[in-house]
Amino acid sequence: MTRIVDLSVPLSKGIPSPPSINRQIEMQTWYRGPTHWQSTLITMLLHTGSHVDFPRHCEADGETAGDTPLDKACGDAIVLHIPDAGPSHEITISDLARYEHLLKPGQIVLVRTDWADRMWGNFPSFYLDSPYCSPQAIKWLMERGPKAVGFDCFCEYPARLPEFDSEDFKIHKAIFEGGGLLFQILTGLSQLPVAEPVPFFAGFLRIDGAEGVPARFFAVLPDSQAA
Repeated sequence: MTRIVDLSVPLSKGIPSPPSINRQIEMQTWYRGPTHWQSTLITMLLHTGSHVDFPRHCEADGETAGDTPLDKACGDAIVLHIPDAGPSHEITISDLARYEHLLKPGQIVLVRTDWADRMWGNFPSFYLDSPYCSPQAIKWLMERGPKAVGFDCFCEYPARLPEFDSEDFKIHKAIFEGGGLLFQILTGLSQLPVAEPVPFFAGFLRIDGAEGVPARFFAVLPDSQAA
């Protein structure tokens, strides 16, 4: 027997986007009778909640959601747990290097801090006080050849600042330049085994020209492999 482990944060009206744009989710619903019929318009930044970032986010001619095959966002994933990642913890090479012997080219790497588990819904602290990744650490990780990297925290420090330049997005750029995708704001990674490959899926909307899209992240585990 297997079970599906949902790794996505919930969304609802009023949830804010990252501070760089600072837009809340807006919802407008229409109904018709005599029986129930409902249709809802949602206005939201594509980078709100659990989402996939594509190279177009930082490269004018980069790949978009409409260009990207699903096999780049699905496959064996390995969880790297950083147990001491409290508020504003900088993820360093030493945090990741303890798992170096387990890293293989073509994997999906999921960095677990448990931040979204504790803080999703607590805004703006979720964004402003989150652990974040150092440029040196992501460069080191991309040298090991993952096809995608995911975080359960707000991994790019400059994105919490009111002013930044596109060149400041060093985490995104390192991943895209290495041929990878970036999975943002996962949750529930504690349900997965640490340092053991698991089947992982990032189902994203196929939107032409989109630099990022909402996603439903999930893993499929045999009951015996549950953490």
